Amino acid sequence: MLSFITSTLFPVLILLLLGWYFVRIKWLNDGFVESGSKLVFNLALPALLFLSISQSDFSKAANLPLVAIGLVGTVAMFAALVVLAHFTVTDTNAKGVVVQGGFRANMGIIGLAYAANTYGQEGLATASVYMGCITILYNVLSVFILNFYQIGLSAPINQIKGIAKNPLILSIVMALPFSYYQWQLPEVVLKTGEYFAQLTLPLALICTGASLQFRSFSSDWYNIVVTTISKCIVYPALLVGMAYMAGIRGMSLGVLLLLSIAPTAAASYIMVRNLGGDHRLAASIIAVSTLASLPITALGFGTLSALGLV
Repeated sequence: MLSFITSTLFPVLILLLLGWYFVRIKWLNDGFVESGSKLVFNLALPALLFLSISQSDFSKAANLPLVAIGLVGTVAMFAALVVLAHFTVTDTNAKGVVVQGGFRANMGIIGLAYAANTYGQEGLATASVYMGCITILYNVLSVFILNFYQIGLSAPINQIKGIAKNPLILSIVMALPFSYYQWQLPEVVLKTGEYFAQLTLPLALICTGASLQFRSFSSDWYNIVVTTISKCIVYPALLVGMAYMAGIRGMSLGVLLLLSIAPTAAASYIMVRNLGGDHRLAASIIAVSTLASLPITALGFGTLSALGLV
């Protein structure tokens, strides 16, 4: 477990803290964070996903049982959170935020960093295919629940179009034929893509750290605690338990844990701002779950390692 902490968790934590610190000493500003986040989301991260999938063996990277467990487990967690929020969260503007924050993991940045640091290129390819499928579901469920508490069941058509135009999803879909047929990319494309891919995780983690907002939690403590426990403990425990019962072991089980145990995604804040809801609560959930997930990840992965399951 010590090796996992030093090689996987500490680099992620250091970059997050550097981003947070650089903003405080005014080396970075909101403009840089906004532009950097757009660069990561629209170009660097899609390049990383495209290369990691296109250059891998599809038969090994596309773990269909793992994806199926992620889809079923996520829907089950979403349904449980909807019921919980309906009966225990009093503020209507907070209900959708709690539901989304309780299952939507930061797979694209922190989850992929965990997988890449732990399992290398093979783990990154498996994680990328899994992430692509589950990201679509994350967006659909998040748009539905946030709209439901703001305007009822009629989700705007432009949000549905936004899901279809998501650059992460598009890059994964475009990469699948290359992986399946083992097509080779031109050297100039490969090298240029690698430069963008290498930019992804450091810049993404620094921007994520710079975006963390720690505020007074006195009025939101219940919502924050419930969401953090759901996201960092219940959700990954559910998926790992389902995978274990299905006979999944080794790297696949480890990748599933590392992706699902990642903290609440920073994109959830952006979606709350765009669709309505308590964006202050969304920012607080991201900050608390990010800090809480690090020791929980060390404990969870260390336990599975000690049992010889990953």
